[in-house]
Amino acid sequence: MGRAAISERTSAGRLHRIHGGVYAAGHRGLNLHGRFTAAVLACGEGVVLSHVSAAVLWELLKPIDGPVHITVPTSSGRSRRRGIHLHRCPSLKPLQEPSPSPSYTQQEGGRGGRLLVTYRHSIPVTTVARTLEDLNASSLLPSHLIRRATRQAEVKGYRLKHLTSDRTRSDLESLFLEIVRRYRLPHPEVNVKLGRWTVDFLWRTERVVVETDFFTYHRGSVAFEDDHARDLRSAGYAVLRFTDVQLEDEPGRVAADVARALQEASASRS
Repeated sequence: MGRAAISERTSAGRLHRIHGGVYAAGHRGLNLHGRFTAAVLACGEGVVLSHVSAAVLWELLKPIDGPVHITVPTSSGRSRRRGIHLHRCPSLKPLQEPSPSPSYTQQEGGRGGRLLVTYRHSIPVTTVARTLEDLNASSLLPSHLIRRATRQAEVKGYRLKHLTSDRTRSDLESLFLEIVRRYRLPHPEVNVKLGRWTVDFLWRTERVVVETDFFTYHRGSVAFEDDHARDLRSAGYAVLRFTDVQLEDEPGRVAADVARALQEASASRS
């Protein structure tokens, strides 16, 4: 379609410019996949959705306001496009053809000769593992969102053998592990099956358990004394419960309580 034909249709409201050379037909109300597709089309051949936008497309994160992230397989060229955050990676090889299924999910990915790009919903995108590697190597997101994306990928069953995980299931559990590292406490086992219960943190030799929870999810501290804790205590385990407020506002006190419980358990055994 020539410039005159495009101009006539945009003036009449039948075409709406999204990016240079990319128009929406009939209205500007593109859904998320439409926004992603428009950004890919605007950046030319061989480009892929990546970083934050790829994590959203893979449903590892909820949609996040901001530009669409695109990686181009070159080291030069235009540096900025309105509404698009460009990344450059010459090692990304263009895809030859789309997946036969628009919902296909490629589970391989990463560096060192492995497949780095694939298609999802007919949109070229970095693979799950490569997406997480890119996020870890960048400063685009706070660390808790990167951990959340990694956990979601694990829950969905993607193979992430080239990435490390702390085995936590929530940001609160990750916060507790940060306190353990900061105050140099012995590292616990994480999310361990203990009888019929799964506990957040376990020091097996000392028989000490720590559970983390959001205080607002309960009616008060009395609600913490549930069947779970009573069963563990009756089996000889010391059970400590910490809320989000305690972990965020009193990390030193939390660390001191855990250290005291470990010391008392060691003393009782000796």
